[in-house]
Amino acid sequence: MESSPIIFVLNIAAAAALLVWAVRLVRTGFERALGARLRIWLRRSTSGRIRASASGALVALILQSSTAVAVLIRGFAAGGGLGGLASLTMLLGADVGSALVAILLTSGLSVIAPLLLLSGVLTFLRSTRRGIRQIGRVLIGFALIFLALDLIRAASQPMLENPGAQAVMVYLSGDLLTAFVVSALFAWLVHSSVAAVLLYATMAGQGVLPLDAALAMVLGANLGGCLIALGLTAGADVVVRRAVWSNFWLRGGGALTVLFLLSALPFQDWLPGVSPDQQALSLHLIFNVLVLMVGLPLAGPALRIAGALIPDAPDTASASAYSSALDREALSHPRRALSCSVRELVHMCGIVEGMFRQSMALFASYDEAEAAAIAETNRKVERMSLDLRVYLAEIGEGKDRERFGPRAFELAGIGANLEAAADVIAQIMVRQAKRMSYDNLSFSEEGWRELVDFHDQVLRNLQQAVAVLMNGDPSLAEALVAEKDRVRELSKDLEERHLQRLQQGNEATMLTSSIHIDLLRALKSVNTSFAMIAYPVLLESGKLRETRLDAG
Repeated sequence: MESSPIIFVLNIAAAAALLVWAVRLVRTGFERALGARLRIWLRRSTSGRIRASASGALVALILQSSTAVAVLIRGFAAGGGLGGLASLTMLLGADVGSALVAILLTSGLSVIAPLLLLSGVLTFLRSTRRGIRQIGRVLIGFALIFLALDLIRAASQPMLENPGAQAVMVYLSGDLLTAFVVSALFAWLVHSSVAAVLLYATMAGQGVLPLDAALAMVLGANLGGCLIALGLTAGADVVVRRAVWSNFWLRGGGALTVLFLLSALPFQDWLPGVSPDQQALSLHLIFNVLVLMVGLPLAGPALRIAGALIPDAPDTASASAYSSALDREALSHPRRALSCSVRELVHMCGIVEGMFRQSMALFASYDEAEAAAIAETNRKVERMSLDLRVYLAEIGEGKDRERFGPRAFELAGIGANLEAAADVIAQIMVRQAKRMSYDNLSFSEEGWRELVDFHDQVLRNLQQAVAVLMNGDPSLAEALVAEKDRVRELSKDLEERHLQRLQQGNEATMLTSSIHIDLLRALKSVNTSFAMIAYPVLLESGKLRETRLDAG
């Protein structure tokens, strides 16, 4: 019974599911523990193709995923802080980092899996600090990866002599294109090329999967990894879409080329490694290194081709183009009307976030048309906020006032805070950027780096605030309030650093001092406006005393 095909498929599927989940567990742990630092470090490492590719490889190595790097790049490009060339070279490097992950996870570290699991669980359960708990999550994830690989080996063992399984594997070995396509679809389905490669290498090491088929499926997993990134960045800025598509052509085209060479000129004996699993992993690493070496000089032409095929999107955004979510017919149904109000607020958040991204770019290169567009967007937010207040006031009329009035008041307050944030962006940040351009001033190198990093921190808090607004999760709301306190302390620290540079007589610091301080305080004010979204959620859940609502 143990060797039946059904039991084999169930065991392999369960082990593969555990492997996929464990890889994601490690990635989310690293993202939550080191996400801010990795974002800052990755954004700074854009000077030169070699440095950009090396930074992409390192971040992918830490996050266990090249796809995670693509998601980070999406955020940077949308803010105008990353060009197409840097984005593409980071993606090429991230693919190499992802290949290194697969090799490290199949090393002899599996012997310490019990220790990793024990220490991870104790760390996660006993620690009250969020960062330390994420370290425990990472340790648990690593232990489960090793456990999943052992389960795959154990599940594969009974099928070594099964005629049916052997027939399927022999077929895949004789039809490499089918193996390639199946592998690409599997990697896309589980959203992890690392997990897919680990699965194929482990099965090859057990003798279940012939080496030819394993190599073809490893190549297919590389194509599947590209498909994952394409899906996750489909609605991204045109810069990142061009980079992701260029990476798809280079990596996917390279995978098809190597597949053809594998079928026409077998080179299994040339691959490093004493066992099939080592050879499969060697091909994975060698292939991605070759793609990087070929892709770096071809990055420019690839992006130009992508630019021709993916043109800039026409500017169709106008104040009149948006159809408001405030459905007048829903006013007779207060719950529906409140839901419409939340949708309108989410849209407002997106508009203000766009203003926030664009405003910081003006300090690097001031554009009068862009500044005018931000001012027009601010007027649009003011109109939306007023319309929202009028709409919410009608929800609370009559017999429904006592029941739905408090929630309507909360939503109106959120709209007012978003309006205030938009006003700070348009009236303070843009004005200071114009002043710098008019006076031909520049921040000191250290001061500008601190401001960009602070802006990035606030931007992530804005995105988390939208998540709180949409799902009302108390744990997310608590984290948002904690970030508000952290931003306040960080703002004080940055002001002290600025004063230290003044004492040192830095000329650029002296000339831009008032602008620097005003910008810091404007960024903190925008963060506070969005953080206020969390307080009604915490108050309703009983995790916040009413007196805390007045806290700055």
